[in-house]
Amino acid sequence: MNDLPMPANPLAPHDMMPTTTMPKVTGKTTVKVKVNMNNLPDLLTIREVSDLLRVSPLTIKRWGKRGKLPAIRINSRGDRRFRKEAVLWMLGMTPND
Repeated sequence: MNDLPMPANPLAPHDMMPTTTMPKVTGKTTVKVKVNMNNLPDLLTIREVSDLLRVSPLTIKRWGKRGKLPAIRINSRGDRRFRKEAVLWMLGMTPND
């Protein structure tokens, strides 16, 4: 057929877990921190989820309202947190991979 190499599937190899750079605010400076998918906390913020899925934070809020990505509300302000398992499911991965 075709002798061209197959393109890499970005979601397939789970042994090569992707990393992303996430902002970490320390005082008035923002430092980019690389986060490995294996070392994610159990609950993620809107910003962390939006960085992992590479979509806008507003998109994450909308998905939460529509039930596409269920959110947990914490504290008196009602801040949203998302379970790591739900985010990994959105990426087509299971937590045990």
